[in-house]
Order: sequence, then structure tokens, then C-alpha cells
Amino acid sequence: MKVKLELVLDAAGVIVSNFSPLFWQGLVTRYGLPYDKLTTFKHEVRARLWTGEITEEEFWDDFCALFPAINKNEARTALLSQITPLPGMQRIPAWSRHANIHLLSNHREEWLESVIAPLRPYLSSLTISSAARCRKPDAPIYGVVERHFNSEAPVLFVDDQAKNFKEPALRGWTTLLADEQGEWIKQVNHMLSDNNENA
Repeated sequence: MKVKLELVLDAAGVIVSNFSPLFWQGLVTRYGLPYDKLTTFKHEVRARLWTGEITEEEFWDDFCALFPAINKNEARTALLSQITPLPGMQRIPAWSRHANIHLLSNHREEWLESVIAPLRPYLSSLTISSAARCRKPDAPIYGVVERHFNSEAPVLFVDDQAKNFKEPALRGWTTLLADEQGEWIKQVNHMLSDNNENA
């Protein structure tokens, strides 16, 4: 019986656009916010936001309390408008015929849901850090994904940040850096073709 490759894909920067830094820069321009203070807030809140330690509503409340000029609904709409499909997303239905597809992302469920909803029939698992309560590059989140693997299958992990590769490499996963030009898509196609021929 043919063993499908386990294809693990990051979301932001791989199959959907990364809202940062354009979102933050847009706030500076629209509301005249001090960029250094905004950057400090972003770094301080990131871990709590991605791991679900705070809710999305708490994030916006804290954000708007620190920067009263911001209109919360307007800012949220601006953020969501920048999370759009990238070319890699279009390949997932075809890839799912030859691989088990897993999404693994440091993100908020609330911000990804509407964009990735059409992909759900093609996904073997979906691990978003805010729901998993852990984030990359920490080891536990990779363990969450591995629970969905066929133990005999090779694993390919695609991410746009090399800092997330150390733990997967220790687990025996093959890693592939997603480049902005989309050359990584060709490499995935090639690996899936090779795996299919060698099955």
C-alpha cells in the first residue's frame, strides 16, 4: 500500500499573506502612532497572543487602551484584509491526492478561519497556536502535529522562517524554506512526484 508523504505547511508567508509588518506600518501612517512604542507592544504581546494566553478581544482592548487613537473595528478590518491567499494555497487540493496535508501556524483561529475554510476538506490536521496553547519553535507544538502522522511516512515541513526548523530536524522531518518567489512550490511538486514514483 502506498504511503503518502506528510506535508506540513505553515500558514502566514506560505499559503496566506503575512499581515505584519504592513499592518503595523499602516497604523503608524493612519493614526500617527510612535513606531518604536508600537514595536515594543507587538513584541511584548506576541507570545501571549499566539499561545491563546489572552483572547483576541483582550488583545484589542489592551492595544486600544495603550493607543487610544485607534478605532478597534477599523483596525481589525484592516488586519483581516491583509490575510489573503498566496499561490501555494491553490496547490493544496492537488497535493492532497499525494500527501496528507497538515497546517501548522503561529496565528489566531479567528484571523485564519475564513481564509482557510475552503481548504478543510483537503486537510488531515489543522494546528493553530492559539488553540494548541503552544507555538513554534517550541517542541510541544510539533508533537501535536505528529499525532496525526502515519508513523511510516516521510515528513516535509515548509515554513518561511528558518528559526522554526531546529526541532523538526531533530524529529527527522525534511525542512524547506518558503521563498517569496514561490520556488518552494516547484520543490514540493518534485518531492511529491518522487515519493509517488518510489511508492
